[in-house]
Amino acid sequence: MKISRPTEHEYDVNSYQNRYIQRVTGDDALKTLSENLSIVDNFFKNIPEEKLHFRYAEGKWTPIEMLGHIVDTEKILLYRALSVARGEKQSLLGFDEDNYVKATNFDKKSLRSLLQQFKAQRKSTVLFFKSLGKRELSRMGKANQLPTNARVLAWFLAGHELHHLNILKERYL
Repeated sequence: MKISRPTEHEYDVNSYQNRYIQRVTGDDALKTLSENLSIVDNFFKNIPEEKLHFRYAEGKWTPIEMLGHIVDTEKILLYRALSVARGEKQSLLGFDEDNYVKATNFDKKSLRSLLQQFKAQRKSTVLFFKSLGKRELSRMGKANQLPTNARVLAWFLAGHELHHLNILKERYL
């Protein structure tokens, strides 16, 4: 199965969604999500211990907080994908990622436990997207007041983590 790139009619290309979708190369979000499992795992395992809790500026997340954010976001976007694939008509709520990170203690969690969560969530994510048919992938809904569907959310997820890995490379390592 392949999840092809969404068209400009499936999401607002002027929104934050586009920044993440355009980060993904290739033509299959499912393949990227599967490949990113080991890429993200290896990337975080290779961050020096002293850098895991480093902030490059006040108020910025540490790498371990960023990993926690990636896990949280995947859970939320998977719920959105499930909802729109099943025909939810109400606009799904947005979330304030900064408040989510502040409300937890990712910096007190071990890298191992967060990576275990990430890998378990990613395996579930891939299995879910593999289970969807064409109609479910393209059924339109709204999230955070923006048009979306499961295909868009698969591409968003794949690009979201690539975005954060790029930030980590540029500003932390």
